[in-house]
Amino acid sequence: MEIKIPKEVRQHKETIFFGLSVRQFVCAMLAVGMAVGVYFLLKTITGAETASWACIVAAAPVAVTGFFQYNGMTFEQFLWAFLKSQFLCAGPRSFQSENLYCAALTKKGVQGRYSYLCVDEAMRRRLEIKLITGILAFRAA
Repeated sequence: MEIKIPKEVRQHKETIFFGLSVRQFVCAMLAVGMAVGVYFLLKTITGAETASWACIVAAAPVAVTGFFQYNGMTFEQFLWAFLKSQFLCAGPRSFQSENLYCAALTKKGVQGRYSYLCVDEAMRRRLEIKLITGILAFRAA
């Protein structure tokens, strides 16, 4: 008997039946059940060939849901992350740069000559704090 041990422990998957995980097995059984139900429902209405194509179309999304994995996320996690990034949290994102050179000039008192470089007083204060903490971190290291 040979047991495969993955190099990365976190990649280990428990298998229960035919090498499938519980999630994959349940989704496969749901897909088979859905295909059988659609076939018997549509066989008398549309004919056997069209009903078999409808089985494939109806069962495929359920089967794919069990086997789908993207960056370690299951289908539901991926779908939620996609909806959040594209619709729920989507919107204009603005970037406001911080001019450290302007903060250095205002700290030295040269602002009058180079006042066109600075935007407003609140930004100047933020930049001064950032500059001072950067200098203190540099001296500490």
